[in-house]
Amino acid sequence: MQNNTIKETNFHFEGQQNFYRGKVRDVYMFDKHLAVIASDRISAFDVILPEAIPYKGQVLNQISWFFMQQTQDIVPNWIIDCPDPNVAYGYKCTPYPVEMVVRGYLAGSAWRAYKKGVREMNGYKLPEGLKENDPLPQPIITPSTKAAQGEHDEDISSEDIVKKGLVDKKTLDKLEAYTLALFQRGSEIAQKQGLILADTKYEFGHFEGKIYLIDEIHTPDSSRYFNIEGYQERQQQNQPQPQRSKEMVRKWLMENGFNGQEGQKIPEMTPEWIAAVSSEYIALYEQLTNNKFEKSEDTDRYANLQQRISAVI
Repeated sequence: MQNNTIKETNFHFEGQQNFYRGKVRDVYMFDKHLAVIASDRISAFDVILPEAIPYKGQVLNQISWFFMQQTQDIVPNWIIDCPDPNVAYGYKCTPYPVEMVVRGYLAGSAWRAYKKGVREMNGYKLPEGLKENDPLPQPIITPSTKAAQGEHDEDISSEDIVKKGLVDKKTLDKLEAYTLALFQRGSEIAQKQGLILADTKYEFGHFEGKIYLIDEIHTPDSSRYFNIEGYQERQQQNQPQPQRSKEMVRKWLMENGFNGQEGQKIPEMTPEWIAAVSSEYIALYEQLTNNKFEKSEDTDRYANLQQRISAVI
């Protein structure tokens, strides 16, 4: 751990059966449970950047825990306990191999497709004349495949999900209903805090015959937020909408000549820029949850992580 960041963990717990290190999370697997540590690593364009962002993992973990609690009446979720600000412990679900992307606004890849003339997305017909970041007539689900590590997710229609046997029709109908209900709840909570939830993604799995919401929910890494204040004026004046999400990191990288292509050099992540990104993550946490962010300043936090996880497994 350097500069109060958790870049990676290398624990071994009693009963541990496997370990997986993703772009951001370190996952410790047991018989029927997982301990997931949200590190402070940050990735963009499928590349893990060389410097960690202080408190980023804590922000992701605590936003996700906040929204899991706010939505458990809609669908049960995998988390049983959060024994540490960076740690979630819960059921080891078997994931469905699709990500349920839901969009309320025409942004990102949906806007890029629309600009090229696409007017139908996963069976939803879009009207002519929409501008970037305009609200859609209704939220639409545009699923993607859940790619293996190092590969890119690809858009896939609900029809093809069933045809390819990725998820059966009855289960997919449930996942889509959960997705729309979760997006509605997330949008309502965000709106009360002065934010627009423009789009997000959900992942689901099953455990002992029951569907669970898994992974993270409504975090700046998985979601796109706009500020309500000034939104209409910016749209009317054809101005860009500042995005309260990891998009700020992608934008900075592209402005400095990096978008993940071979041979490109990652620009220098200065202490000032790292601090600015950390502050934005924390500010979004506080606005979304209406809670003061409590920085975990434990001087021997890395060691205590193992102790706290051991207490719940």
